[in-house]
Amino acid sequence: MRRKLPFELTKEQSFYEALSDWVGDVFYDILPEKGFDLRDEQVFMAFQLNQAYKNKQVMFAEAGVGTGKTLVYLLYALSYARYTGKPAIIACADETLIEQIVKKEGDIKKLEHALDLDIDVRLAKSREQYLCIKKLEENVSESEVFQDMWEELPGFVHDNSSMRSFSHYGDRKEYAGLSDDEWNQVGWDSLQDCMSCVYRHRCGLTLHREHYRNASDLIICSHDFYMEHIWTKDSRKREGQLPLLPEASSVVFDEGHLLEFASQKAMTYRMRMETLEGLLEKLSASDMREETLYIIEDIMLDNEKWFELLERESIGETGSVRQYISRSKAILEQGKLLTERIESLLNELVFESEMYVMDDYLLKVVEEYLEQIQYSLKLFLDDEKGIYWLETTEEEHTFVVMPRLVEEILRDHVFSQQIPFIFSSATLSYNKDFSYVSQSLGIEKYEKFSVESPYEYEEMMKAYLPSLESGNHSKNKYAWDKLKSNQGKSLILFSSKDEMNAFRSYQMEQGEQAWNVIYEGDREISETVKQFQEETSTVLCSYHLWEGLDVPGESLSQVMIYSLPFPPKDPVFDAKRNHAVNPKDEVDIPYMLLRLRQGIGRLIRTNEDKGSVHVLMTGDETSYRNLVESVLPVGIEVLNV
Repeated sequence: MRRKLPFELTKEQSFYEALSDWVGDVFYDILPEKGFDLRDEQVFMAFQLNQAYKNKQVMFAEAGVGTGKTLVYLLYALSYARYTGKPAIIACADETLIEQIVKKEGDIKKLEHALDLDIDVRLAKSREQYLCIKKLEENVSESEVFQDMWEELPGFVHDNSSMRSFSHYGDRKEYAGLSDDEWNQVGWDSLQDCMSCVYRHRCGLTLHREHYRNASDLIICSHDFYMEHIWTKDSRKREGQLPLLPEASSVVFDEGHLLEFASQKAMTYRMRMETLEGLLEKLSASDMREETLYIIEDIMLDNEKWFELLERESIGETGSVRQYISRSKAILEQGKLLTERIESLLNELVFESEMYVMDDYLLKVVEEYLEQIQYSLKLFLDDEKGIYWLETTEEEHTFVVMPRLVEEILRDHVFSQQIPFIFSSATLSYNKDFSYVSQSLGIEKYEKFSVESPYEYEEMMKAYLPSLESGNHSKNKYAWDKLKSNQGKSLILFSSKDEMNAFRSYQMEQGEQAWNVIYEGDREISETVKQFQEETSTVLCSYHLWEGLDVPGESLSQVMIYSLPFPPKDPVFDAKRNHAVNPKDEVDIPYMLLRLRQGIGRLIRTNEDKGSVHVLMTGDETSYRNLVESVLPVGIEVLNV
């Protein structure tokens, strides 16, 4: 149902004129009367966005912390959605930020109360955020927790009865007590065959998809989910399915500097040894010709040999789950052989389908998976087009490949749409130059602006760049001493999960302390953040929350950057380095400084906040001291200790 505009539109005014007048009234009159601060930077951003919506442009809106940029883009996205009759999509960097924007004290609720609006906002979470009933059923005997989860599922799941009204269930947030490792045993993953699942029409993920598609005003999702929608849209239509997201009136990329990585992830192909074996075994149980059975047997042997070679010749890198794959003669020859065998099987399956003795749906699933494997192998064999690596655990072996560059795909499938695209972040430029982000996304024509934070940082923040001895021991001791003096109330940001877990080991050796230390991954992330905010003396250790974490007040009065956040040494970033004239200056340093600015920005979230930032550097890191100082807020006191 089309909703009423939040302002009067007369015959004498265009929509954009009326929108501009209303936004001016909101920021100059209505919000200040309701206790909001009037910020010149916010007003400037608002009128820049008016032009972006009027001209249906790509806009890079770089606005410092405290500008109130979320309120600005929400006003425009909401109004334009009601004007066009199509919902706006707000794509956040990750699932954590989705929860932040819709929380009880978040910006959407503030707008509703201040402007007396009823905003229809619905969340479109990634599939990994939902319970897989089939996996839960398979693992129900593994623990009492899984048994309780199984018994607490809605009745219609167990007895196949009809559902009288929409019932939201299965969201990761509902199982906050599960660690990430536990959730991985029962949560959806990319290797699930949902189309043939017996629980498909009772699945919480499927039911919720129908719910969010009907949003009138706003759909909030992650960058990953939006790019998955773009990447699968055409194939879903061919299969008679609806796209993951409806047609949008406009798209806002919050923390838009991270969109490139989400794009690469969405376009990634994963070839798992065990999945191909299982599918081919299932296929060979069908009635088929002897020639086809021989080819299936050959593929299973070749597949096993392919992964044996990959595992034997791959090289691991500390801090990354991605192992480098050697392009040895044996691996290339085996990859080519496997590609040819799959081509032969696909040809044979055409004949099998014409005999109508095989299950048509199983045949379609196998063909689609084989085509994906064939495409990924061809990307690998053509070294210039693919980025590839191996991931292994005791149970699984996965070959992963993604396109080297995503800008062409984004240019053709995303930014060719004649709708407004707004990139919002405090860190979109490097020295006021937006080319690092625009070129990586294939955006040739765009408007841009930058506004600084309105906060008086010199009164609110101190920065410490301590001189430390080499090695992690000096970092650990310094961090621990600062936690003691601050009685917790700190956020420690790490560059990797391994780095965080090494600090966890050090913390465990220190015995009892007067504050609680919580770690990302031990519980569902939004509940972890909530605990950190509510328990004032708590310390939060994280390797993901460099962006978007919004915890004002005493709970977060100290930020520690454990190490400079350079991109990891792995195949994805090596691909960018290999295509740069000066990899250090074009890839590593811009990435590090953008991320560092984001981490520093976690400290001051309101006019009342005060605290300190500590950037811990040892060894080679100390050579970047001048660069670190260059991204600190102007005028603050920088101290050595």
